[in-house]
Amino acid sequence: MARFPFAFRAPARWALALVGVTPARAWVAVSPEEFEVRFGPWHLRTSRANVRAARRTGPYRWWRALGPRLSMADRGATFGTTTGPGVCVCFATPVPALAPGGWLRHPALTVTVTDPDALVAALDRPVG
Repeated sequence: MARFPFAFRAPARWALALVGVTPARAWVAVSPEEFEVRFGPWHLRTSRANVRAARRTGPYRWWRALGPRLSMADRGATFGTTTGPGVCVCFATPVPALAPGGWLRHPALTVTVTDPDALVAALDRPVG
């Protein structure tokens, strides 16, 4: 399993810590079977077969990128720690991430990890 830490930058690092998002509790993990993201109290887990595409994105505007976010345009979620770069991961079947109980599902998730190119490469590898 490959693990990718989030890229934290001050002053966002201190603000995110107030809601439980710290370097120890913010990571992306990729295995041949699973894609998993922890962002403080938020969590997403889905099969690798559900990952349709991953691409490098950013930079972002701070008001659209920092913290847990919901895009009103497409219902995509963001777990952001910096203004960029990041990775947008698209799913075949939308997944729960932001709301408790799984009632809100997202067709994509953007994450701001320290090595976006390595995460894209890991997700581009064949499943299984």
